[in-house]
Amino acid sequence: MADLLLVRHGETEWSRSGQHTSYTDLPLTDHGEEQAKSLAPLLSGRTHALVLSSPLGRALRTAALAGLTGVEPEPALHEWDYGGYEGITTAEIHRTRPEWDLWTDGVAPGPEGHPGEAPAEVGARADRVLDRVAGALAADGPDVVLVAHAHFLRVLTARRLGLAPAQGRLFQLATGTVSRLSTEHGHPVIAEWNRRP
Repeated sequence: MADLLLVRHGETEWSRSGQHTSYTDLPLTDHGEEQAKSLAPLLSGRTHALVLSSPLGRALRTAALAGLTGVEPEPALHEWDYGGYEGITTAEIHRTRPEWDLWTDGVAPGPEGHPGEAPAEVGARADRVLDRVAGALAADGPDVVLVAHAHFLRVLTARRLGLAPAQGRLFQLATGTVSRLSTEHGHPVIAEWNRRP
């Protein structure tokens, strides 16, 4: 079976500061651009049947700098909609909700068009992406590459492994990294995680 390569976009100002960033389309920092370029050797030695990216600029720019071609924007790959917590750090949220946990509580509603998402809703989007790439993954051929965001890719990993969406909490994912989901004896497994050159 083909492997599923997960690419987290390079650093932005908010990923560096720990602010929740979903629909705010921040550019990569200079360091983030260097991170994205550094991924090219990890991706160039493999063939890709399908390359999908979040439609947000930070993901598309990472894909381009990493040397990926034929990239198709996939709206379902956008980050977890943080609703009213957009641009806010976990520490700031804990000042008013000390027990808050993204993975179990979801987020507060945000402005019009951004009601926020519960873990199950993000999981449903991840399932749609996995359904879309299932045919390519089932083939003994080129890999599938997804370029997206930390929390979403963590949920997608959980779903690929047959876990509940909230179990994405188990998979910390750094900026500017490649991770590889493969199979062993017919079962999905993590083959590599948070790889950098």
